[in-house]
Amino acid sequence: MAGGAPQAAADAAAADQAGADRAAARCRRKARAKAAGLGRSRGGLSSKVHAAVDSAGLPLAFVLTPGQAADCPQFRTVLEKVRIPGPVGRPRTRPDAVAADKAYSSKANRAYLRKRGIKAVIPEKRDQAANRKKKGSRGGWPVSHDTELYKDRNTVERCFQKVKTWRGVATRYDKSPESFEAGLHLRGSIMWLKHLTSTT
Repeated sequence: MAGGAPQAAADAAAADQAGADRAAARCRRKARAKAAGLGRSRGGLSSKVHAAVDSAGLPLAFVLTPGQAADCPQFRTVLEKVRIPGPVGRPRTRPDAVAADKAYSSKANRAYLRKRGIKAVIPEKRDQAANRKKKGSRGGWPVSHDTELYKDRNTVERCFQKVKTWRGVATRYDKSPESFEAGLHLRGSIMWLKHLTSTT
């Protein structure tokens, strides 16, 4: 019994050290994933690309976030990156209308578009409509959208299909987020060049 206590203490110390090593390894993995712009979603470690696209399906802006990031908070960030240069003057930053799916439906996003004088083509979520109806007159006016303009929202999916024809972009071979985002902009530039040369 005399030798049992030191052995138990040594085992406990070894277990504590092993736990500390595992915790340190987890912290290092999380730090590497954060530095690479990766996040854990249902499919594992991944990143997400948010984009603004014009009516011709050409990219106007890209925003890269970890895979678990929600779409709605990135709405304003993506729009503020839009810059469309003209023949003279400053680049245009305000589109006439913005079509987006229900994931981007929120009071904050609609207020942002209203403040900038941009037409919102975003359908209301079912739960948001239900909550508004529960409040009665305090819930505000029903949210409507242009159904004809909303039909063109699939230009975003068509744009992503063209972007993902580059295998490096589709599977993200680049380790750093800067390299991956540079690849996105390079692919977008090639799409624009093909469009401009085909129309001249």
